[in-house]
Amino acid sequence: MNRHLFLLCTLAASLGVTAPSQAAEPTSRLDKIMTSKEVRVCMWPDYYGISYRNPKTQQLSGIDTDLAQAFAKDLKVSVRFVESSFAKLVDDVGQDRCDVAMFAVGITPARAEKLRFTRPYLTSDIYAITTKSNRRIKTWADIDQAGVVVAVAKGTYHEPVMREKLKAATLLVVDSPHAREQEVESGRADVFMTNFPYTRRMLDNVDWARRIAPPSTYHLMRYAYAVRPGDDRWLARVERFVSDIKRDGRLMEAARRNGLEPIVTLE
Repeated sequence: MNRHLFLLCTLAASLGVTAPSQAAEPTSRLDKIMTSKEVRVCMWPDYYGISYRNPKTQQLSGIDTDLAQAFAKDLKVSVRFVESSFAKLVDDVGQDRCDVAMFAVGITPARAEKLRFTRPYLTSDIYAITTKSNRRIKTWADIDQAGVVVAVAKGTYHEPVMREKLKAATLLVVDSPHAREQEVESGRADVFMTNFPYTRRMLDNVDWARRIAPPSTYHLMRYAYAVRPGDDRWLARVERFVSDIKRDGRLMEAARRNGLEPIVTLE
C-alpha cells in the first residue's frame, strides 16, 4: 500500500471514520423489535374468525390472534395489538403505527403499490349474504339483475371487484361492514358481498342471514401479512414465520380452532 494512503487510513481509523465500503447497513425493524422486546401487530377487531374482539368479554380470538401470539413467541418478545381496519391499513403500516398487519389482508394491486406482502396463507372466494325472507334473491344468478342493490364496505377489495363485475345491479358503498349488514337486514339492499370468514360470523350470530355461494369460482382472493416497504430483512423474517407455520402444522391447527380449514393455503 502507498505510504501516504496507509497514513490516511490509519488517521481515519483513529478518528473513528469508516470507509464508505464498510458503512453499516440501515437498522432493520427486526433490530428495533428485538431491542424493545415487543412486536406491534395491526389487526381489525371486528373480523370474525380472524381477529375478533368479543363485545361481551372484550377478549380477542381468531386465527391471526393465535398466529400473532405464536410469532411473538418465536421472536421471544411480547405482542401489542394495534386496532386498524382495511380503510386505515396502508396509513397505519406506512406511518409506523405497527410493525406488521396480521388480519387476513387481501393482496390487491392497489395495496401492493404501498405494502409488501408475504406469500398467502388463506384463499377465499366471494360470497353473498341476503335475508331468509328476500324473495328476489334465490341463487347467485339473481344478484346481477336490474333493481337489485348490492352493498359492499368501503376500503375492502369487494368494492373494486364488484364495481367491475356488476353490469345490471346497483352498487351501494357504505362506510363499514356493520353498515352493509344493516342495509341488507333493513331491506334497503338485497345482498352484501363478503368472504368466507365473515359469512361464518353472520350464520353463527344472526338468525336472518342466508349465504349464497357462487356456482363456480367467481373471484379468488389470497390473504397474507403486510409490512412497510424498504426493509427486506424484516419481510424475510415474517415470510420465514409463514413458511414455518405451514410446515409444522400450526397454521392448520389455528384454522381448525376457528373453522377456517376450507380456505387454508399450504403451498
